[in-house]
Amino acid sequence: MAFSGATATADSAGGQRSGQASRGSTYKFAVRVPIWEPMSVDDIRDMTDWLIDQGLDGTPIKQFLPALADRLNGHGASLKRINLGSDVLHPTIDTRSFHWTREGGVEMTMLDRGTFEENSPDWVQSPFRHMLVNRESSLRRKLGEGAPTGEFPLLDRFASEGGTEYAAFVMRYGDGATLAEMDGMISSWLTDAPGGFGNAQMALIESIQKPLALAFNRNVLHTTTRTLLGTYLGEDAAKRVLAGNIERGRAESIRAVIWFSDLSGFTRVADSIDRHLLLGLLNDYAGTVVDTLEAHGGNVLKFMGDGMLAIFPGEHLEDACGHALKAAKEAIDAATALSATRGADGLPTTDLYLALHEGELLYGNFGGRSRLDFTVLGPAVNEASRMAALSRSIDQRIIVSSAFASACGGKRDRLVSLGRYALRGVAQPQELFTLDPQAGGR
Repeated sequence: MAFSGATATADSAGGQRSGQASRGSTYKFAVRVPIWEPMSVDDIRDMTDWLIDQGLDGTPIKQFLPALADRLNGHGASLKRINLGSDVLHPTIDTRSFHWTREGGVEMTMLDRGTFEENSPDWVQSPFRHMLVNRESSLRRKLGEGAPTGEFPLLDRFASEGGTEYAAFVMRYGDGATLAEMDGMISSWLTDAPGGFGNAQMALIESIQKPLALAFNRNVLHTTTRTLLGTYLGEDAAKRVLAGNIERGRAESIRAVIWFSDLSGFTRVADSIDRHLLLGLLNDYAGTVVDTLEAHGGNVLKFMGDGMLAIFPGEHLEDACGHALKAAKEAIDAATALSATRGADGLPTTDLYLALHEGELLYGNFGGRSRLDFTVLGPAVNEASRMAALSRSIDQRIIVSSAFASACGGKRDRLVSLGRYALRGVAQPQELFTLDPQAGGR
């Protein structure tokens, strides 16, 4: 079982951060009232069918969770809070949880990888740790007057807020439905009904755990697919693949701005430092450039060692050029600031060099029968690569082609000519440009 404590700890989120639970509050509760009438078989079947429909329709969890609460409350559950959560398959996120409260609606919380503390009091004293350690699939605790206190501080907090009973479930997926750490769903349910959950309401909540887990898992898998494709292919390429553009050799002719960047002296740096330091260096500089690119509408297509290929597509090429120029200036400034920070920490540093070009590209699926890449091809890509390589030898952090300069329209006055240069593999010398240092933020 690979449920992480991070998933279970998220049960304390939603309206109050973990570790902020109130202590020693006075409890006030209503007296017990008669139990509701038992649910009919039709009631349970209707709820089960509805949840299955949510999974088949791909209804977002944020949308079906409040509807589920309304349906259960319509059967007398008097739910005050629902929590659904699981581990996720994501490069930087460990868990994702959805919290519904009667007062606040639905909130989603995510826990970054590496931030969960195994020995934190919130986890050690949590109901879900108790369940996972003891391999229990369900847990119920009465809250309030006459109920024991001190077992789980989280439940004492819920009691102080008017809760009368808490129930939690762990739904484990089979091996065929498990994807890495994503091997199940946890859920918790809090009521403020006088005396807690009635037998009929609890029976209904128990009966929907499996169809709820199916609907939840279907939604999580869909999100995971989009996220992983976007992470490894780039957002635009991922959208095209998910839209069905997957045929080998199928490509679209597009006109776009091409970005090619790499790091200065990378081979020398790689040969002189520990590989773990090298990985940190690559991640720091790549993260800085990617964040800047995406903030200005760029799509990163490929990492090649220390190099990065990206495009700025768009119907209005002049606008794409403007976005690319802003991204280039900000990326250079951000890389310079990063070098200062890393240098102060005694870590290896490098410099960023980049080239901007414009041209006609083939954008689509290329490769072998069982291994494809979704990327761009064309002479303009090769020319951008050659320009980036030249930038170091002429000591220019940003190099811009004449084709790019022509496409800039009114923004061309931000550029200054560097003269004509021969590019390896290109027949004629090319006039190259760079950002005019006097242009500022124009």
